[in-house]
Amino acid sequence: MDAPRFEESTLLFGRDRTERVVAAELAGRFIRLFTRTPDGVFFHDDPFHPFIILTGDHLLSGFAGTTTTRALAGSGEFRHLVLFNDWRTCLDARDYLVRTTGKSPSATAAPYLFFSDPIHQHLLLTGKTLFKGIEFPEIRRLALDIETWCAPGFEFSNPLREEDRIISIAALDSDGYEEVLSGHDLDEPAMLERLNRIIRERDPDVIEGHNIFRFDLEYIRARASRHGIRLAWGRDGSEPRVHPSRFTVAERIVDYPRWNIYGRHVIDTYFLLLVYDVGNRELESYGLKAAARHFGLARPDRVYLEGSAIARTFSENPQVLADYNLDDVRETLALSRLLAYPYFLQTRMFPYSYQNCPIRGNATKINALFLREYLHRETAIPRPSGAGELEGGYNNLFVTGVVGPVAHCDVASLYPSILLAYRLQPDREHLGLFLPLLDELRTFRLRAKKMARETSDPHRRDYYQALQQAFKVLINSFYGYLGTTIHNFADMGLAAEVTRRGREIIKQMLAWLEAGGARPVEVDTDGIYFIPPAGVTTPEMAAELIGELSAALPPGIEVEMDGWYRAMFSYKMKNYALLDDAGRITIKGSSLKSRGIEKYLRDFTAEAVRLLLHGEGVRIDEVYREYLRQLRDHAIPIDRLAKTETLTESPASYRQKVNLGKRLPAAAFELALLSGRDYQAGDQVSYYVTGHAKGVTAYENCRPAGSYDPALPDENVEYYKEKLRHLHRKFTPFMPAEKSLFE
Repeated sequence: MDAPRFEESTLLFGRDRTERVVAAELAGRFIRLFTRTPDGVFFHDDPFHPFIILTGDHLLSGFAGTTTTRALAGSGEFRHLVLFNDWRTCLDARDYLVRTTGKSPSATAAPYLFFSDPIHQHLLLTGKTLFKGIEFPEIRRLALDIETWCAPGFEFSNPLREEDRIISIAALDSDGYEEVLSGHDLDEPAMLERLNRIIRERDPDVIEGHNIFRFDLEYIRARASRHGIRLAWGRDGSEPRVHPSRFTVAERIVDYPRWNIYGRHVIDTYFLLLVYDVGNRELESYGLKAAARHFGLARPDRVYLEGSAIARTFSENPQVLADYNLDDVRETLALSRLLAYPYFLQTRMFPYSYQNCPIRGNATKINALFLREYLHRETAIPRPSGAGELEGGYNNLFVTGVVGPVAHCDVASLYPSILLAYRLQPDREHLGLFLPLLDELRTFRLRAKKMARETSDPHRRDYYQALQQAFKVLINSFYGYLGTTIHNFADMGLAAEVTRRGREIIKQMLAWLEAGGARPVEVDTDGIYFIPPAGVTTPEMAAELIGELSAALPPGIEVEMDGWYRAMFSYKMKNYALLDDAGRITIKGSSLKSRGIEKYLRDFTAEAVRLLLHGEGVRIDEVYREYLRQLRDHAIPIDRLAKTETLTESPASYRQKVNLGKRLPAAAFELALLSGRDYQAGDQVSYYVTGHAKGVTAYENCRPAGSYDPALPDENVEYYKEKLRHLHRKFTPFMPAEKSLFE
C-alpha cells in the first residue's frame, strides 16, 4: 500500500512545492530561504513583494513611496492589494496609514490589513511553507541548558551581579553530539566563546531549551555583554535580535524576551507544556523534571539536584553537576521530540515559521489558510464580523455520588460533524473553501490514523500519529474559529446555529438512552456518562448499545464508545473521577484536581476519591486523622504545604493597582517584590504561610518555600489544619456513614 501524499492538497499545504526549506529570513529586497541537504545548509534568495490590503486605494493617495496596486474581485471590504518594492517602504506606508486614519493595524475598524512579519507575508503571497520534503529527524536540533552560581546570601542567581556567573553549559544535538562546558576547566568568557563555536560548527536549524527564553538565553546575553563577547549565532554571523513579547495560552499570560536568531528557530519546551496542558489538564508542574517523569522520558539513573545544592556540588563534585546538566538537555530534546512534532508538521501547512507555529492560536492559523488562497485567487477579503452572543452546548448533571458501572459515549467531533452533515459554511466566505478544507482535514485524519495502525515502521507510525493529532486539533478548531470576533471569515450566527443543533442532538441521545432503561449521570457538550440498562453488563454489550444509538441519529453524526468504568464518583458538574477495570483512576475538574491548591490537599483529595471509588469511603476519617497528626508533628515536607502561584502580570503593574485600590494584595506578588529578582508575568512563586492562628492573612505571613529550615519549622499548623478541615467537609456527604465523626 502506497503512503498517502497528504501534501498534494494545495488548500492545506500551499501551492508552491519548494522542498527542504528549514528557515526564511529578510535579506534586503529578498527573502532568503535556507535549505538543508545531505551536504549541509545552503541558501537562495526569493524576490520579496511586501504588501498591505486596503478598503480603498485613496488611502495611500498622499503617500510618497513607490507602489503597485491590484484590484481584488468580489464583495469583501479589503479589495485593494498594494505591493511595495521593499520592506522599509511597506513600513513607511503602515506608519502613514496609522497617522492618516488614526487606526493602528490591530484596531478592529482599521481600513487596512497589515501583517507585521515579513516572512509571514512572503509565505502568504507565494504559497511556500517550511519543511516540505524533509522529515523531523533530518532537521538539526540543538538543546542548551546552563547552570549558574549564586552568591552567598541570595536566593536567586542574577546575571547582573558581578560574582554570579555561568558555571556549566550543556549542549546536545539530534545527531548525537554532546558536550558539557565546565567552569572548572574554562573561565566564563572562554565558555561563552566555545558556545559560539559550537553553534557555528553544529549549525542547528533549531535551538531548544526549557524556559530558555526567560532564563538561559537572557542569562547568557547578560554575561556575554559583561565580557564584551558577541553572540554571533545567526547564520549570517549576526547577533540575535531580542525584543519584549507576550505569549497567551488560555487564561495564562507569559511575558518573555523573544529571540530572533537569523536563519534558525528557538523552541521553548516550557511553552509546549503550557499549550499541551490546555487540553489535557493533567500536569502537576511545568518544570522539566516533572514533565520528563510524567511522559516517561526520565532515565532511571537520572541525576537530581536541588537548586540550592548547585553551587556546593560545583565546588565539591563537578562531575555530578556535569551529569545533571547533561541530563537536562537529554530530557529537553526528548520532550521537544514528543511535543513539537505536530508543530513541525503544521509548519508544512501554515505560512508561519516553526518558531511561531506553537504560539499562534488555531483560529489564527485557520484564518491564514483562507487569506493565502484568497490572495492567490486575487479575491477581496471581508472584515471581521465583530461581537455577538453565543449560547454554549448542553450540559447537565443528573446524579451525584458513587455509581457504577458507567459507560461513556460521545459524538466524534460533534461540531465539525454538524458543519459537514448539514453543509453549513460562513456567509461571507465566498470562495467556498470552508467545507472543502474541513472535509480534507477529516479525510486526511482518518487516513493518517489508519496508516498509524497498519505500519510496522516505528518512525512512520510516529509520523502518522503526530499528523493525525495535528489534523484533529485543526478539525476541532473550525467551530471555534466561527465564534471569534477578530478573524476575517468568522460567523457568530453560524456558530450559534451549530451549538443549537448540537444541543438538539445531545437531547435526542439522552431521550433514546432513557427510553431504553439507561440512567444518565452527566452530559456535556458532546458526550454522555450513563448507567447502562439492566442486562448490559460488559463493555462489549455497551458498545453494541451505543452502535444502535448512533444508527438512530441523523446521517453524518456518529456516536462512539469512549469508555467503560467500574465506578464513577460524580461530585458536581464537570468534576468527577473514574475507575476503570484495570484499576486506573482518572480525575477531572478543578474541584477535585487543582494545581492552585497545596499538594497536601491534592494528595488528600486523591486518597479520598480512591477510597470512595473502591467502596471504602468509611476510611476517609482515618486518613483525615493521620493528616492532622502529621501537620501537628511537622511531618509533612514543606514542598507539599507550599503553594505555587503564577504571576498574571508584572510585579510593578500589581503594585500600582494595589496602590490605586484596584486589586487586593497577594502573597506571591509581595514575595516577588521583596526578592530582588526581576519577576515577570508568567513566572511562578512558591511560598508557605507562617504564624499561629488559623485565620492569618497569607500575604502578611508568607515566606519563600526555598527559605524553609526543617530544623526550625515555622509553618502555620493551625492555618493548614483549617484548610484540611474545609476540604474534608466536601467529602462527608458521600461517605457511607450518615455523618462524619468530625462534622
